[in-house]
Amino acid sequence: MSPSRPLFMIGEIVNHVKFGYRGVVVDVDPVFGLTEEWYDQVARSRPPKDKPWYHVLVDGAQHVTYVAERHLQPHPDKTQIDHPELGRFFSRYDGHRYILRETAH
Repeated sequence: MSPSRPLFMIGEIVNHVKFGYRGVVVDVDPVFGLTEEWYDQVARSRPPKDKPWYHVLVDGAQHVTYVAERHLQPHPDKTQIDHPELGRFFSRYDGHRYILRETAH
C-alpha cells in the first residue's frame, strides 16, 4: 500500500482537533517517522502509521509537535501565529499561509 497524499501543506495554518491548539505545518512525513517507543508513549489514540504525520509549530508556544493527520483540520483564523522559530522555516506570510524559506544548495 502506498502512502496517502497529505491533506495539509507546509506553511498551512492548522488546528489540532483534540487539543485545540493552532499552529503552522513546517514538515510532512508521508508515514509515521518516529520510534516505536515514542508512538507507544505519546500516541495514545493509536492513529494510523501509514497516513501522513506533520511537524507543527504551536502558536504562542516554543515547541514543535508531531501530529497524525486525523487530528488536524484547517484553521479558519488566518492571522499570523506567534512562534520564535518561524523565521527558521519561512521567509514571509502572504495573509493565508507561510512561504517556505528558500535554501541555497
